[in-house]
Amino acid sequence: MRPCLHAQDANAQSASNPNSWLYLLERFDVGVVNLDSQLHVIGMNDYARRSLPVNDKLPFGKIVTDFHPEAAKPKVKFLLGQAECPVNNAPPMAMMINIPERVLLIKVSKISDMQGQTTGYTLVFYDITEVVSKDAEGLAPAESAGPQAKRQLRKIPTIKQNRVLLVDVSNVSFVRSEGHYTWVHTSQGGQFCNITIGDLESRLDPNLFLRVHRSYIVNLSLVDEIVRDDGRMTLRMMGSTPVEIPVSRSSAARLMEHLGLSDTALAKA
Repeated sequence: MRPCLHAQDANAQSASNPNSWLYLLERFDVGVVNLDSQLHVIGMNDYARRSLPVNDKLPFGKIVTDFHPEAAKPKVKFLLGQAECPVNNAPPMAMMINIPERVLLIKVSKISDMQGQTTGYTLVFYDITEVVSKDAEGLAPAESAGPQAKRQLRKIPTIKQNRVLLVDVSNVSFVRSEGHYTWVHTSQGGQFCNITIGDLESRLDPNLFLRVHRSYIVNLSLVDEIVRDDGRMTLRMMGSTPVEIPVSRSSAARLMEHLGLSDTALAKA
């Protein structure tokens, strides 16, 4: 059940390279959680016990969604629904959960008896945080050393055609929210991501990425033009296909500050 991972620069990497994602993945422990047909937790392996907040949540005998954070529950329900999908090889899920802030690659498989009746489910996960993250930079020592210091993402796990593609953040033009999920847009188009826009905002370099609207985060280095029309501001992003991103009124001043501009300068432009 090892998931198929493919980084966009995979051809330049080698499985023998200790810094490559493939080298790391082959050495990852795997977490396994067993559920009965009613989604109650009935068992887990040692790695799952170490990785998950078992002592705090006491999950055994409970429905699996009961002990997940509220923000993660819709993802878990979606994931479990995929296990019942008649299409084989439903896509794995990339979830960010607070244990603390980790990125888990998760997949659930339905278990059936001789007659094909569902008897339970097996949830398998890999902790891919080391692959997709880097230590937060630019913080004062007291801040960076604190337990709440978040590690910035260097790659964003996205899903495409039953594969997990690790997208370099430098290639991301903008992120668009869609409910509990997001679409990560590069010059090649948009790719589905199971991480919420709020989680992505907290894990992307704030000097490079800015949330300009409740539904959009933009890569400031790829902003091509600022447009003002009837008091409304939009951004045009670089690329062969023009894309306009709305800027909320509450974000406009912060955007101008990040770009080193003033409202006066923009008005005269």
